[in-house]
Amino acid sequence: MTEVTTQKGHPKGLWVLFGTEMWERFNFYGMRALLSLFIAEALMMGDKDASIIYGGFLGLCYLTPMLGGYISDKYLGNRNCIILGGTAMAIGQLMLFLSASTFASNLPLAKSVMWVALLTIIFGNGFFKPNISSMVGSLYPKEQKSKLDSAFTIFYMGINVGATLGQFICPFFGDDKHDGIRNLGAFKWGFLAAGIAMILGTVVFFFLKNKYVVSPDGAPLGGKPNKADTPDDESAQAKFTLPNILLAGAMLVGLTLFFHYFLDGPGVSPIKAWLYPFIYGSGISLAFLIVSDKTITKIEKDRIFVLYIVCFFVIFFWAAFEQAGSSLTFIADKQTDTNILGWQMPPTMVQNFNGIFVIIFALPFSALWLWMQKRKMEPISTVKQALGLGLIALGYYIIATQVKDLGINGKVGVIWMIILYLLHTWGELCLSPIGLSLVAKLAPKRFASLLMGVWFLGNAAGYALTGTLGALLPPTTDKYIDAQKKNIDLQGILDGRKEPDGNELYTLAKMKISADIDYDKGKKNGFDFVKIFEKKDSVLTTAQLSTIQSEKLIAVGYPKFMGFTLKSLYDFFMLFVVLCGVAALLLYGLTPLIKKLMHGVR
Repeated sequence: MTEVTTQKGHPKGLWVLFGTEMWERFNFYGMRALLSLFIAEALMMGDKDASIIYGGFLGLCYLTPMLGGYISDKYLGNRNCIILGGTAMAIGQLMLFLSASTFASNLPLAKSVMWVALLTIIFGNGFFKPNISSMVGSLYPKEQKSKLDSAFTIFYMGINVGATLGQFICPFFGDDKHDGIRNLGAFKWGFLAAGIAMILGTVVFFFLKNKYVVSPDGAPLGGKPNKADTPDDESAQAKFTLPNILLAGAMLVGLTLFFHYFLDGPGVSPIKAWLYPFIYGSGISLAFLIVSDKTITKIEKDRIFVLYIVCFFVIFFWAAFEQAGSSLTFIADKQTDTNILGWQMPPTMVQNFNGIFVIIFALPFSALWLWMQKRKMEPISTVKQALGLGLIALGYYIIATQVKDLGINGKVGVIWMIILYLLHTWGELCLSPIGLSLVAKLAPKRFASLLMGVWFLGNAAGYALTGTLGALLPPTTDKYIDAQKKNIDLQGILDGRKEPDGNELYTLAKMKISADIDYDKGKKNGFDFVKIFEKKDSVLTTAQLSTIQSEKLIAVGYPKFMGFTLKSLYDFFMLFVVLCGVAALLLYGLTPLIKKLMHGVR
């Protein structure tokens, strides 16, 4: 007979999901710590392209949960989707191991394998992520939903135990750098460690799910959808009409084209030109489709609108927070003194302080919410999340003051990066687990996994913005040094004191240094820059170099955002201070409206 879980504290199934998610996050964050550097250096694609690929990868990882959530709610159930997703992610990591094993002998093959590996991980994450999160909510009957903020904070600690282990162990094996020289062949061992962790997590869930992931009366949770499991006051299934489905599809196409042509515009890298607009368009069109469901009541629709409001503001949080895996990793690698008591910390380990701080503070935060709840002092979820955005802004402001007078050759002390990650961790604990809990509280059961997918879709848009903003990182010290070795005055060019010739423009672009390439205009003039830069020995004629200069096919300058020029790390960090600070104030100001729309849910 199945053992019945106790409900005096938290059910035992929470700890099974805790462990499963822990190994999955080991896999994901361990890989994430290495991915940007692997793409930039081993695959020779440069910091800027690596940031864009990283943002697109994360965006798709949190876009596909809407598909995994829909298939789970409609056909397979949580359990089957978790096993399917975990298996796919393990295969993807092993493919990254293969890519990192072949780049030295066959670079084109390594790049191709890398793309397939990332797509496999994206697919797996889409099935795994929304389903394990929605299963946490299903462990608690309706009368115990008040425990969810605490439960998700504990669950979130599992996420970060895994993330911390992954960000320590994978770089330990995969980031081998001595005297400024990185052993690129070591990357494969970090990816292999990540793959082993994912296999372990999937096996743990497979063997423990029937015994512990059950309801208080012992019934298994997360099986294939069953109308009998639906609460009496809710409809059993969503009813999307064919016209609304077609309209949502047309919106997706139209919005993708709009974002492509009117925001990014043609001429940017293919990933940024089409993938990012698709992610933004998907979020809006899916949001429309859900509220068009004919079974939604007025109260359900109001609560779903609360989730949409929060998802919008979450975009700015993740756009700033996830710089950890791209721009902040490059800054740690190039312009940070990582010496701690005589030990030279690998740059990829600096972001590990986030996971360490979550482990330290997750339970105190969980206890704080319960303590405030008992005394009727607990703020509603969106106030907590506004505080999280404010803490992100504060972290960036503090480090911005430290790099203001850094100059080209200076290095910031690693202690300031640690302080940034401490404040960002507190912000994360105020926003991310609270958001997961909010979805579990507000989502109708028939939309439980799909709306969890919508929550992650907000994350996806944030991660896409991560790539866009991360690519705005001004040149770090190494870029000026590399340009000087080629007898190029990069500082003079950026400051407008020197007009670069065609050869200098091409050389800087080939070296992935501060160059904006107009891919579309290049093709019209006979230049397929994607293929040109894949060849190590590509040499252009004097006439071709002259065409590059005269037709402005390549431009070199400081990055710009909404009319503002980012000349230094100070400007770069202040961008996030403004974005997150304004978002925090706006979200807090919407509290009265949000409280009304939540209809009694806190």
